[in-house]
Amino acid sequence: MDAIVKNIADRRAEVPRAPVTRPTREEAEAAVRTLLAWTGDDPDREGLVDTPRRVVRAYEELYKGYREDAATMLSRTFEEVGGYDDIVLVRDIPFFSHCEHHMVPFIGRAHVAYYPSEGVVGLSKIARLVDVFARRLQTQENLTAQIISTMDEHLKPRGIAVMIEAEHQCMSMRGVQKQGASTITSQFTGVFRDDPAEQVRFMTMVRGFR
Repeated sequence: MDAIVKNIADRRAEVPRAPVTRPTREEAEAAVRTLLAWTGDDPDREGLVDTPRRVVRAYEELYKGYREDAATMLSRTFEEVGGYDDIVLVRDIPFFSHCEHHMVPFIGRAHVAYYPSEGVVGLSKIARLVDVFARRLQTQENLTAQIISTMDEHLKPRGIAVMIEAEHQCMSMRGVQKQGASTITSQFTGVFRDDPAEQVRFMTMVRGFR
């Protein structure tokens, strides 16, 4: 595995951190009430009185990736593929995530390809893998690296290509407020990294059949 990819994917784990104690549901709801009051509104008015409960329930869904194991998504492979050993591409996987800097959404599509070596994984599992990492506080760069490093570790393919296109609400709703600006990240391993023609093939398959 490429050392640069591993460095990006593991950067958070390199610094020892004290274990984080998860607050209770009541504490989380109280925190939402505090934020509502901080905005200048009244947490006790009719429209907001149940908002803390709803927000905490929404967060359980939006950030469920913290409670899921990415490795299990790739634990089962299939070897009876009739000798197929060419590129497998899952294109236009929709996802949403939340920027770790401002906790506002970024929304986009992921394109994931690999060359099998010891078998193939169910296509839906690749989409689920994207969701496991997307449903956490993220940066787009780290999301790209996590997908590719997990696939490399558990599938050991001959090469992986990942490209993510997304619009970040932290750019469109605040700050520079540039609606419609998109960010593209890509990462390659194995044959995709070593052979520019394979990168061109990947990009052509992603872009060429729209």
